[in-house]
Order: sequence, then structure tokens, then C-alpha cells
Amino acid sequence: MSSEIKKEIIEWIACIVIAIILALLVRYFIGTPTVVKQVSMKPTLIENQRLILNRWTRTTNQMPKRGDIITFEEPIGNNPEESVIASFRQIDGWFNKFCYYVLEIGKRSYIKRVIGLPGDHVEIKNGNVYINEEKLEEDYLADTVVTEDRRKLY
Repeated sequence: MSSEIKKEIIEWIACIVIAIILALLVRYFIGTPTVVKQVSMKPTLIENQRLILNRWTRTTNQMPKRGDIITFEEPIGNNPEESVIASFRQIDGWFNKFCYYVLEIGKRSYIKRVIGLPGDHVEIKNGNVYINEEKLEEDYLADTVVTEDRRKLY
């Protein structure tokens, strides 16, 4: 094999490696594609809708504002009483962390609207949500949606 062909192969390998690294950096820090898997955000988002999630606010450590739509990792545990305080998986090893956090293999996330901010008192009563004792206007909900405190159902 001539040195010119070897040089061409090395250049192609370098280009491919750089492209993969750039794609992973963009996906992790700027935006990542996803598919809505739940019906709970209907009619704003519908099941199987494709989205590109904005990762920039997370990258720059910005707090979400009331009304923002965010994603977060599925908490561990099935008991609604315990899931109020989220606990998350402990991932060991750099390769497992890379697969879970960057490639998101085996990771389940929820997509929800922010209604309460740090320090807010959130209460559900009579089918309505109250933030600091003021009724939250939820014009984004369909008329058929009923808000209830699911913890009381278990």
C-alpha cells in the first residue's frame, strides 16, 4: 500500500472521528432529538411527536420558568408518596455513564410543564392547582382534563 493511500485513509478516519465527537458534543450540550412517549402533555404535545430538546439552558445552569416545558430523568420507585422526593440511578464506570447520560441508552425521561418554582407552595384542591394560594390558570389543558392529587388514590 502506497504512502499516499495510507495518508488518505488516515485523513478519512480523522474526519469521521471529529464528526462523531462534534455530533456528541452538540447532542449533549446544545440539542438532542427525542420522541414523546406519554399522553399527559396533550394537547400541547402528542404521543409519538418528534422534538429537538434544547440542552443549552441545562448547559448554562439556567433555572426553568413557570410555564416552561422541561424533561427530567424518571425517578426510582413506584410509590407516589415517595416519588415526591426524587432519587436517581447510580451509574458506575465511565463507559456506562457515557452510554446512559450522553447516548441515553436505557434512560427514561418525563416531559412536563413547570408550574411550581423553588419556595412555592403547590396545592391541588377541588380539581384546581393553587400556587401560593392563587388559582393557576391552565388554558393549555383540554376542557375534559381533571386535576387530582394522585397520592390520595393509593
